[in-house]
Amino acid sequence: MPPSTPTPDVDADVTRLAGELVTAASRLVRQVRRSSPQVAPALRVLAMLDDHGPITVGRVAELDGTSQPTATAAVRGLVRQGWVQRTPHPVDARSTLLGLTPAGRSTLAEQRRRNAALVRDRLVAAGRHSPDDLARAVDLLRALTEGTA
Repeated sequence: MPPSTPTPDVDADVTRLAGELVTAASRLVRQVRRSSPQVAPALRVLAMLDDHGPITVGRVAELDGTSQPTATAAVRGLVRQGWVQRTPHPVDARSTLLGLTPAGRSTLAEQRRRNAALVRDRLVAAGRHSPDDLARAVDLLRALTEGTA
């Protein structure tokens, strides 16, 4: 059965709620990032490498919406920390690929645990949401970010 065409009222409600969803998700991300402000930029790069790696610095810049010099500086710091390693690109000898080291993977996992605990504590304190509510929210956000909504 083909999807029905929304009425103007339904479309307006969906548009309003979609905007509220983006705003609320952005606020939550900012609040979680404020809990570890010195780590947030590094975590973005580590998460990109976890999701997309191994990738080039140019791809990091593209995914992060930054310039290549900015991405290069961020990566340089992560290499110094021992969280990212450079390996020769198998096809382009002028380029290197970036990947997570075990220490980088561990750092990312630990920060994700902290972030989850922060959100969990807020959910428990609110006492209004069931695990099923949370599962539906996760499903919706995944579908939206993966383009399957």
